[in-house]
Amino acid sequence: MFSLVPQPLVYAEALLAQFASLSRATDGTALQGDFVRGLAELSGCELAQLYLLDATHTCLGMSAECLNGHLQPRQTASLSADYNGEQLLQFALCQNRVVCMGELGGSLHDTSFLPSQVRPWRSLLCVPLVNQQNSVEGLLLCASHQHLELQGFAESFGRLGSFVLGHWHLLQRLKRPGSGEPPAPVGAASTSGYGLTGKSAAMRQVYSLISKVLHSACTVLLGGETGTGKEVVARAIHESGPRRTQAFIVQNCAAIPENLLESELFGYRKGAFTGADRDRSGLFDAANGGTLLLDEVGDMPLSLQAKLLRVLQEGEVRPLGSSETHKIDVRIIAATHQDLSVLVNQGKFREDLYYRLAQFPIELPALRQREDDILDLARHFANKACVFLQRDEVSWSNAVLDLLASYAFPGNVRELKGLVERAVLLCEGNELLVEHFSLRMDTLPDAGKLTLRERLEQIERGLLIDCLRKNEGNQTLSARELGLPRRTFLYRLGRLNINVENVDG
Repeated sequence: MFSLVPQPLVYAEALLAQFASLSRATDGTALQGDFVRGLAELSGCELAQLYLLDATHTCLGMSAECLNGHLQPRQTASLSADYNGEQLLQFALCQNRVVCMGELGGSLHDTSFLPSQVRPWRSLLCVPLVNQQNSVEGLLLCASHQHLELQGFAESFGRLGSFVLGHWHLLQRLKRPGSGEPPAPVGAASTSGYGLTGKSAAMRQVYSLISKVLHSACTVLLGGETGTGKEVVARAIHESGPRRTQAFIVQNCAAIPENLLESELFGYRKGAFTGADRDRSGLFDAANGGTLLLDEVGDMPLSLQAKLLRVLQEGEVRPLGSSETHKIDVRIIAATHQDLSVLVNQGKFREDLYYRLAQFPIELPALRQREDDILDLARHFANKACVFLQRDEVSWSNAVLDLLASYAFPGNVRELKGLVERAVLLCEGNELLVEHFSLRMDTLPDAGKLTLRERLEQIERGLLIDCLRKNEGNQTLSARELGLPRRTFLYRLGRLNINVENVDG
């Protein structure tokens, strides 16, 4: 199996390490992301992709993509049942055959499924993914701008892919206790490689920033309004990075008094203060090797800010009551809903600490800035609530979808989560209705503030969604009814970020 790969022993050890690493995955989305990243590393290719068939085997969707070492959220249109649009994928899937091409430049085959790059793609390897029943469930693909001999990787990649497929199905079953139903269809994924839900332009920018800082040791400052999911993003950075096997600890700096916060973070020695009857390690020590999230860091007292600065600069802590310092290795992520630069001007936050924390800022968008993600998030929260309550999944009425899509959500993702969970509790049938939701309708966006282009896009979006609902999600019939070529219709769906799964009722 290794005779055709360079340095067989080194490759075998790297392959074994990938099996071991992927076997520890506890989240399906992270598993797929780590899988394609591993394929790229093992093959030396700039691109690795994972395609999976849905439960009906009529729709092929891209589930994960790694480009130039970074996971890339990518929106892909579903292919037709016979895959006429992608001949190479059709051949590999239907014939269960490996496709390996060493010089794509002279090929007549269409490779539009590969991302557009300045440099042309030259080498390609496409391997079917086979499950335990020996049926094809998808494809893994590697491509390079260089001329590489990739055929030797096919057998080992196929076995690694089958292992990942089995592990992914196991994780899907574990997520739905007590359910005898098969895993949910894959289709076009609505999550990124970091386990975060959302594919709007604002969230794609967040994913891009995460990819740049994921394997770096620099401090991250998460900003954004209350309820935008700062702790969720911090956890995603930790679980997708090299410290994923170590501790992830959260401390809210506004939740406890100053004297308690200092002992909580730095620990103390016996006799340091009244009641200190034993040595106690702090959170910096507990997070050693892992990640510590300092939430609401803008509320940290000034006296503690100086000590935090020393931790960031020197990588060492001194417990209360001790005269000695010791080294630690902790990744610090800070989060705040406040503008720290304003607090600096007001003398409430140290300027030197601000610049140290803001080494790599990531501003999380408000939910009203990512309206294309609202329905995906709502479904995600509803599914989780149904699993927790051990009840059947619920469907969504069109009136509820329209209502949520037009609501401003001043409380952001946290408000949406609470609304959906309450609605699932109130729902006695199998369909969520408008009466199950309690929205503050005075916060609806002011249409008068929209530009002409925004209004036209809103009208166009409504027409496309109405037509898709009328035709039960059939894109060909919808395009024909609107008098558009199918390719143009798909382009408009992509430009307006319309996911067919969100409008099929």
